[in-house]
Amino acid sequence: MPKAYEVIADDLRRSIREGERKPGDRLPSETDLATHYKRSVPTVQNALRLLNEEGLIDKQHGRGNFVRRPRTPAVRCNSRHQWEKDRARKDRAKRAETGATEHDTGLELQDLVFYAKYREVKAPKDLADAFGVPEGTALVERTYRTRYAAESAPFNLVTSYLVRDMVAANPDLLDETKEPWPGGTQNQLYTVGIELDRVEERFTARPPTPEEARELDLPAGTSVILLRKTSYDINDRVVDISDVTLPGDRTELLFTTPLERW
Repeated sequence: MPKAYEVIADDLRRSIREGERKPGDRLPSETDLATHYKRSVPTVQNALRLLNEEGLIDKQHGRGNFVRRPRTPAVRCNSRHQWEKDRARKDRAKRAETGATEHDTGLELQDLVFYAKYREVKAPKDLADAFGVPEGTALVERTYRTRYAAESAPFNLVTSYLVRDMVAANPDLLDETKEPWPGGTQNQLYTVGIELDRVEERFTARPPTPEEARELDLPAGTSVILLRKTSYDINDRVVDISDVTLPGDRTELLFTTPLERW
């Protein structure tokens, strides 16, 4: 038999999913809900806690509980890498028409707010080993955040690394003011004569850190998906390493594997 707070949560959940309560609507106060359901305030609080953990409502300090507004989903498909390579050699006007975030979300360029920050760092052992360079080698660390203009949280948290000497022939690749770069990293590498052969992606998941939960505006109990993306050129060199933190409540991973005919 379900517990009293579960019965209350079920009824509120139904009212949200069936559209009786709209995104942004404020729920009645805990006292009013307790009166309506003929239960104690602590029982109502347990029901609301459950809905908050499911990401259906937001508790705003001093204001009450509100139906959470659905966030724009992002579908990350492995075909995106070939799509990026196909456009890497297009002219600037063609490359500027759309980017990877638009590809994943269906949004338009004018819908997005983009942030990039570059700095030079010394390669720690794990990155040095991955790139096959000595520890302490100069890397370009690039931090990216892209969000829908109507939302406050970015779609993901991205930190990308390039070996500085590998890309220094084009000074623009060391300059954050050139971002957003039409055609993305594959076109950037193309400008210094680098062609990608393959992209390796490894995914894991874990609870978010407090900082990740805050920046990604995650509902309580939501995990993050961690992606380590390693790009290899046609000479089997590692040329780009990206660490991407994806919010589990709005990211879908889609993998389609073509199979050869017998």
